[in-house]
Amino acid sequence: MRKLFVIGIGAGNPEHMTVQAITALNKTDVLFIPDKGEEKSDLAALRHEICDRFVTNARTRRVSFDVPRRATPSPSYESTVDDWHTAIAAIYEALIRDEIAENGCGALLIWGDPMLYDSALRILERVRHRGNVSFDTEVIPGITAIQSLCASHKIALNRIADPVLITTGRRLLGEGMPPNAGTVVVMLDGNCAFRSLPGKNLTIFWGAYLGTPDEIIISGRLGDVEDRIVAVRAKARAAKGWIMDTYLLRQQGEAEEDTL
Repeated sequence: MRKLFVIGIGAGNPEHMTVQAITALNKTDVLFIPDKGEEKSDLAALRHEICDRFVTNARTRRVSFDVPRRATPSPSYESTVDDWHTAIAAIYEALIRDEIAENGCGALLIWGDPMLYDSALRILERVRHRGNVSFDTEVIPGITAIQSLCASHKIALNRIADPVLITTGRRLLGEGMPPNAGTVVVMLDGNCAFRSLPGKNLTIFWGAYLGTPDEIIISGRLGDVEDRIVAVRAKARAAKGWIMDTYLLRQQGEAEEDTL
């Protein structure tokens, strides 16, 4: 039976690659490299850099494929994403069927970690349920943007005995800061939802292009740095044509004591 590795490649630094991920890369016959167009050519280039650096298996080849653009949400965000995933599922099915031999092995290289705000695993389940091609999967975890953000800011993700909540910019904009979470990590925020929050005494730790040479980090009291973040973000996006950023919001609280 065909096998497909789903490999987390980290948040942008080739040195985020784990030994397990490198081993999996070298077991494959074909590596699938997504192409999101000229605007995001850096993302494909990083995947090729990883392959150039770590793949030593001479029989491994690379196949690029175009990723369809997601339409503007209409009539709803959920239905738009569903249509988008259906289109990607058709592409995945064709790649698995046509590019992986009956007993061969392929791999998808997933930015960050396949289990955190990435839909590759859900899309592959759609392919499996269609029943047109049989395959096994093995998932290799990767370093997430959250880990990279905390490392760059030199902070712990959680405070002692304090809950952490991971959400999206869309949910933060609609629901505000969850009252029961001392720390909130926000992902997939294209509209700087933190500006809508009334609690300007929150501390924000923001980062873009995490782990790459273009990394930018800003932290401070939300009311003091939010305008700077918006301006820096807009400038960086205009210069590169795309941006990937995330941030951590923290309620004010007592300083932690070292319990070790």
